[in-house]
Amino acid sequence: MRTSYSANTLDDRIMASKIQPCVRTLRLKVKAEGYAWLNSAAIEVNQVWNFSNAASYKAARPFSGRPRWLTAFDLDKLTAGSTECFERIGSDTIQRVNAEFATRRKQAKRAKLRWRVSKSAKRSLGWVPFKAAQLKRKGKSLRFSGKAFRVFERELLDGATWKSGCFAQDAVGDWWLCVPVEKEVSQSGAPKEAVGIDLGLKDIAATSDGDKLQAGHFYRNIEKKIASAQRRGHKRQAKRLHRTAARRRKDALHKFSRKIVNEYQTIKIGDVSSLKLAKTRMAKSVLDAGWGILKTQLRYKGQQAGRSVIIVSERDSTRTCSSCKALTGPTGLDMLVVRTWVCSVCGDTHDRDVNAARNILSAGRLPPSVSGNESSFTDAEPSLTYSQCEAKIGALKAAA
Repeated sequence: MRTSYSANTLDDRIMASKIQPCVRTLRLKVKAEGYAWLNSAAIEVNQVWNFSNAASYKAARPFSGRPRWLTAFDLDKLTAGSTECFERIGSDTIQRVNAEFATRRKQAKRAKLRWRVSKSAKRSLGWVPFKAAQLKRKGKSLRFSGKAFRVFERELLDGATWKSGCFAQDAVGDWWLCVPVEKEVSQSGAPKEAVGIDLGLKDIAATSDGDKLQAGHFYRNIEKKIASAQRRGHKRQAKRLHRTAARRRKDALHKFSRKIVNEYQTIKIGDVSSLKLAKTRMAKSVLDAGWGILKTQLRYKGQQAGRSVIIVSERDSTRTCSSCKALTGPTGLDMLVVRTWVCSVCGDTHDRDVNAARNILSAGRLPPSVSGNESSFTDAEPSLTYSQCEAKIGALKAAA
């Protein structure tokens, strides 16, 4: 049976709320007057990246001698004095590029990464990193490497202390200023104890309390417009439509995840794998639903608010009756059209998705059934063999 917090306990938790620092990345759009300078600076950044890539590969695969894995410090020594060859970027930016390259190569565990292309149809998206000291305020604009930039929503930077960030370009060609800013976040108790969330395609998410996030078909609603733009050769218009679909998807998921985090203390999500389903005929609908984005949002928002976000097994969650736990529900691909069913054992009528969410809530201590989606907060129940051994030991003790 589910329990809820008493009024006194909830008041105590609200009074004991903590103010903790949290790092958030602000993404501010740069005004078009600075695009030409940033495009030229991005070409210089690509040259530094490609030099580090070539030098690292030669050191890792030498013609003779022992191979060497160059670090960011080694690359900094190799690129010392190279600022004389560049007009826009300085030594701090070069060091940031070397540090990022060393980190990415270590993560990929490869001797050579992809080259950054400055021209042609396969051009890499622009990227200009910087250190915190390089970006300075100057009136209503920001100054970087001798160039003044104006951004939209600059009031978000008032009184903020930022860390190392970057200028990043999207597929449309617009530039964005990405700066990590430390802000204080309050952690307090939620009014409700726990909720289970079932992820699906007809409804992106359904909670154990009956709330649903309807599938918006963010991409499918404008799929014909995208195809038409591509046939007419309007690549920029097609990219804008893709960005519109992504923004609509993120907006809906942000609103839903914020509502869940504000209302519930413990959040349990099914471990459905979007990567595996993306290889099936349902790939387009799965990617349009954005399950991975929703899980990521719930995790970092829950961490900031002091919530517990757990990924649990959803095996047989659709078939199992949430009232009597009998496996009487619809099963198989042919039965996906059945959205409401009646349990033949207890007679309860269930909504397919809400019933699955309730089973996920009650199965919160079972290990995930899909490898790669495990949560560090998940506690597994003792196995059946362990329980049988405990029973036998207890019987032997009683007989003795």
